[in-house]
Amino acid sequence: MLQQMETKRIMQRKRTNKVFHSLFFVSTIIGVLALVMLLIQVLSKGIGWLDWDFLTNFSSRKPENAGIKAAFVGTLWLMAITAPLTFIIGVSTAIYLEEYAKDTWFSRLIQTNIANLAGVPSIVYGLLGLTVFVRLLHFDRSILSGALTMTLLVLPIIIVSSQEAIRAIPINQRHASFALGANRWQTIVRVVLPSAIPGILTGAILSLSRAIGETAPLIVIGAVSFIAHLPETWFDTFTVMPIQIFNWSSLPQAEFQNVAAAGILVLLIMLLSMNAFAIYLRNKYQKKQ
Repeated sequence: MLQQMETKRIMQRKRTNKVFHSLFFVSTIIGVLALVMLLIQVLSKGIGWLDWDFLTNFSSRKPENAGIKAAFVGTLWLMAITAPLTFIIGVSTAIYLEEYAKDTWFSRLIQTNIANLAGVPSIVYGLLGLTVFVRLLHFDRSILSGALTMTLLVLPIIIVSSQEAIRAIPINQRHASFALGANRWQTIVRVVLPSAIPGILTGAILSLSRAIGETAPLIVIGAVSFIAHLPETWFDTFTVMPIQIFNWSSLPQAEFQNVAAAGILVLLIMLLSMNAFAIYLRNKYQKKQ
């Protein structure tokens, strides 16, 4: 009798497992199909408008003359400042919290705030950047203000992922390093970080992927949608590709929808190139271990 009941429970678990497996598989297929349909639509509209003139022209009221040059260069400037700031500050914070900070109310408060900041809407970071960087520090509506705002936006992502990567390193490796006479900093630099780099780079991919596509914080701090010049310093006004694409898609002329699709393709190519480089570095460090 007991054996029959146990067999019945096992069969019920298997049926439940199959139901959820099918549900998750169907959900994945729906998401992939939606993505494929979106990409097909963007390609069909934008591929014919994606040429050298589109990459080298500034924005224009005429669709045939519109280009993404200013927004493309502005995005490069923004990411060139945001990426190193995010990586250095985020990884340094993770190292401090995991390797140096003691389990006190203050460190637990920092951990709680970091976890909460990851869920704060991006528009709030825009208001913070407007208050602190634009008005209080008088950086005005510049690339530097935008980069610092985006750094604050994505810092929680890379901090949390870096903490998880550092925490995953076995404690035995640290003890072995200490036994050989290394101090704490030498152990972190020569043992912990090389092993944690793949996980840290995964967090960097996620954070920079979010930063390159954000629009709301930059609109709040004053990134404009039409610029007929290229920025030359950190304190110049700027625009970025997401804002330019949004501006084109909101115009009434039907041709601008095709121009916006071409801009989306350029943004996707830049994003995939950044991710491919980060994945290459991650795989390179994984092979060394």
